[in-house]
Amino acid sequence: MVMERHGQGIVSQSAKQTNSYDIVGSLDTNVVDGFTLVAVGDLIVTRALTKGSHAGFGTIVETLREADVTFGNMETNIFDTRSFRGSPQAEHGGAYHVSLPELGPDLKAMGINLVSYANNHTFEWGAEGMRETCRALDENGIVYAGVGENLSQASAARFLETPHGRVALVSFASTFTSMSRACDPAGEAPGRPGLNPLRLREEITVPHPMIENLRQVRDALPYYNPERDDPDCVTIAGARFKVGDRVGYTYHPDPSDVARILRDVRQGKQFSDFCIVTNHGHEPGNWSQQTPDYEQAFARKMIDAGADAYIVHGPHQLRGIEIYKGRPIFYSVGNFIMDDLRTPVGADMYSEYGRVPREHTDAEVTLSEMSRGYATDLGFDDPVFYESVIAKSRFKENQLAEIQLFPIDLGHSRRFANRGVPSPADPAKARLILERLQKLSEPFGTKIAIKNGVGIVLPNASLPRQDGA
Repeated sequence: MVMERHGQGIVSQSAKQTNSYDIVGSLDTNVVDGFTLVAVGDLIVTRALTKGSHAGFGTIVETLREADVTFGNMETNIFDTRSFRGSPQAEHGGAYHVSLPELGPDLKAMGINLVSYANNHTFEWGAEGMRETCRALDENGIVYAGVGENLSQASAARFLETPHGRVALVSFASTFTSMSRACDPAGEAPGRPGLNPLRLREEITVPHPMIENLRQVRDALPYYNPERDDPDCVTIAGARFKVGDRVGYTYHPDPSDVARILRDVRQGKQFSDFCIVTNHGHEPGNWSQQTPDYEQAFARKMIDAGADAYIVHGPHQLRGIEIYKGRPIFYSVGNFIMDDLRTPVGADMYSEYGRVPREHTDAEVTLSEMSRGYATDLGFDDPVFYESVIAKSRFKENQLAEIQLFPIDLGHSRRFANRGVPSPADPAKARLILERLQKLSEPFGTKIAIKNGVGIVLPNASLPRQDGA
């Protein structure tokens, strides 16, 4: 054993290591009893809602304000178009999302105090739009993570102080526009502003007879180089196909991105009492209620690294819930607000949806985008995109004690100017939403009881399927 002098005494090297570990702290949850986390989904909102007259919205706001942490995904940009010095980018994430500056104070008034800002809409208005949005959030005391002037800033955990504990947020996106990815300086090259990415390699699995047909197509194309042939994979026009039991998608996270995120999660937990890790991912598509094949193992890895909750948003509809090592994993919390009265939408969107600026309105372009969806994806006319939940997790003795799931209705049947603002779902729709979430959570071993129109998850108890609404 190595001995070193320390002050007036002698300290062993092994004791020094133990003390150092104690200073860093364990990966356990460390919050005051009664700590509550409210998680909602995508915030696609263009105006101040607390000032308006929206039936049932006041009840929603009360639930948001009661929590220590109220988290959502910031899927819009905030600036005044009259003074904005940037421009819409040639590459957008499906639409040019922009909100009025009054949105900042309004989010604060709703009770939202922690947001992710890494998603496929982050960079639609360039670095200028990102910076203006960050300024609006900073001015209103809303903590955000997932973006920065370089990759180190974008990937770093950010912190929220609450009476029941210090909360860290690590935010990244697996669905993002290629030009929005941040990078660090290298040699004389400066860093690049943008978001924290989780790059995925997508492959399409097909049965063996199909792969042979695809190989024939590839071999018939010009400029095919047989010396670069991969016997296990066929690549055509950038799409990778490999042999599998059935047709589907499989994903492989970039190892360097995973290593960086794990380090930031570990550090985030070391500097906080409670660490939230969040991913914005559409994979395999907005049409799917199933989580992509990589994400369960990935989410569990985040929990093992110190995350106290893992939250996914992006597919715009609910996916299942898992409890892993006593910590919640929400594989998609769906939409929270879809008040998409965006203007301006940008000339590229007019062209993409066959509209002419001097003949059509921004609303007509938006409705075209919502009905058609993302290129080959499911459009947003389906009511499922307007049915979601507010997930409220309560902790006692540093353990997850209960999750309450409050069903919300975003008003699919309302006229365009009024839809997208959440209100408590009526009893029939509440049951429909919760029963769907029950089925989606079954593969993860999670049981959801339904009581008085609210979903209940008790991690340490075996619950009946439902006991009346």
